[in-house]
Amino acid sequence: MRNAALVGYYTMVRKDIIRIFRIWSQTLLPPVITNVLYFTIFGTFIGSQLQEIEGHSYMEFIVPGLVMMTIITSAYMNTVSTFYFAKFIKNIEELLVSPMPSWVIVAGFVTGGVMRAFLVGTLVVLTSLFFTHLAIFNILIVFAAAFLTSILFAFAGLVNGFFAKSFDAISIVPTFVLTPLTYLGGVFYSVSLLPEPWKSLSLYNPILYMVNAFRYGFLGFSDVNIVTCFVVLGGLTVIFFGITLWLFIRGAGFKN
Repeated sequence: MRNAALVGYYTMVRKDIIRIFRIWSQTLLPPVITNVLYFTIFGTFIGSQLQEIEGHSYMEFIVPGLVMMTIITSAYMNTVSTFYFAKFIKNIEELLVSPMPSWVIVAGFVTGGVMRAFLVGTLVVLTSLFFTHLAIFNILIVFAAAFLTSILFAFAGLVNGFFAKSFDAISIVPTFVLTPLTYLGGVFYSVSLLPEPWKSLSLYNPILYMVNAFRYGFLGFSDVNIVTCFVVLGGLTVIFFGITLWLFIRGAGFKN
């Protein structure tokens, strides 16, 4: 049983990685091009006119937030699209009758999302080096924040995949939920500069904690206590893991 589960997990991950590289022009290239535009417009053109934030140029300030935004989107879109496609072609039924436990199947989908998020995030970081000098304050915090965030949004993508009824439906949450929350999560500005009540309201945005944890790993400062950031990240990850596993065991969305 254990060997079958490991083989099944390896097969799922390998298949997803091959898919990511096979259609690299859709999975890896677009986020890089989008962020080059962000770096050019906001970092070079607008950023050169702005004052430094905590001793760092505006370009250095926005890079971690843009990388985190890319990680969130990539992890989410990979799992929701992969899972929904598996539902669409009835491949999910083969996984359900296999000897793999539900948590192994969930781990297979999530690992693919995490791998794509790290690949795209790495490409965006390397691209940013053409525009600014990017120092790393604490490499462990950088990896921890990226890893937990990619896992969290891979779970979130699976949850959306359970309830999606069409390919168009899987883009609703990224467009109307993730994008606004990300832009309001301190990617382009420091929350400490906001007046009340907007400053207090921003603290209810979970993406704020992810962006600031990641930024702390690079620049060494955060608008929110770094421990609080990881408590929020860890708590949400556990909650979404529980929801995903529960939906999978119940067969929500694909059992008649």
